[in-house]
Amino acid sequence: METAAFETDLSLFKYDNLEQLPPTYRDLEADERTERIESALAELGDDVVILGHNYQRQEIVEHADFIGDSYQLSKEAAQSDADYVIFGGVTFMAESADIITDDDQSVILPSMEASCPMAGMAEALQVDAAWAELTAALNDDEEIIPITYMNSYADLKAFCAEQGGLVCTSSNAHKAFEYAFEKGDKVLFLPDKHLGENTAHRLDMADETVEWDPWDAEGTDAADAVENDVILWEGYCQVHERFREHHIESVREDYPDANVIVHPECRREVVEAADVAGSTSTICESVAEADPGETWAIGTEIHLTHHLQRWHPDVNVVPLCGDACMDCNAMRQIDPNYLAWVLEELVEGRERNVIEVAPEEKELAQVAMDRMLEI
Repeated sequence: METAAFETDLSLFKYDNLEQLPPTYRDLEADERTERIESALAELGDDVVILGHNYQRQEIVEHADFIGDSYQLSKEAAQSDADYVIFGGVTFMAESADIITDDDQSVILPSMEASCPMAGMAEALQVDAAWAELTAALNDDEEIIPITYMNSYADLKAFCAEQGGLVCTSSNAHKAFEYAFEKGDKVLFLPDKHLGENTAHRLDMADETVEWDPWDAEGTDAADAVENDVILWEGYCQVHERFREHHIESVREDYPDANVIVHPECRREVVEAADVAGSTSTICESVAEADPGETWAIGTEIHLTHHLQRWHPDVNVVPLCGDACMDCNAMRQIDPNYLAWVLEELVEGRERNVIEVAPEEKELAQVAMDRMLEI
């Protein structure tokens, strides 16, 4: 797949999608919308908990009971007694919440259009076909262990469990690699090749990696791929992919004393050029612990950068590139008008956009996530 298009043609992205809302919700003014959201929340009380991902806009997180990254938020939902979990995030996040919450809790995604493109780059049919090719090419005494990043659909998490693998986050990917190599000889890492490559570098395995592109029929031969210890699936985050070394060079020219921190979903050369690479939690902690007056240039989704600017006004927080470059279109689909709609529907006793993972898939995905917790 040609990835440069996502850097050069941002018109490919649709930033708001209100067509599926009832007409009366499409043109709500901000003040009226806020009043209606707050009124619905007051009526629902402890029956509902709202989760706001770090990448959500301010109009969503200002109503959230918890703000954080995807797995952290799912754990907060599981620990709550709320009947309804409104997840201000994308589909795979709501699936993860459904996997670890009680069966009597309903997980609701305000807009079904909020679907992570990277998660969609590793679909079951593609993965099954690749797995068949790769395992057939192994020697009889070799075993390959699949690892999927948390940013993937439940069926991929379930697949990894079936094949002896596990889930990881950007914080513990290196531990997942170590676990996998204790169990087998090779790793198939999905769906984010950049996190996989950066993790391989961390473990001094940079020369033992190869990319597997399911869209390229004439790509890497399976026999050649399994000569390597780490096979990286051709997937990527469309936000973090857009960062380039020249963005870091530019920010250093404008802010010579800046600390540059980027997410490990960024390209390898960007991670190498930055001062720090870490998860959203690491980025938040770094800014929170900064001395007043320090400058931190943030290489991740723009809404987190905006939140950090508000939360830490004594620190100079700047984006690593422009707002359009850093915007996640999938997260953008959670328009606050959708939040007003699903809440008012709950007040009327109607559950909209409930995310339910099939029981067998849920059980297996839980196994993959439990293995992550073991490490």
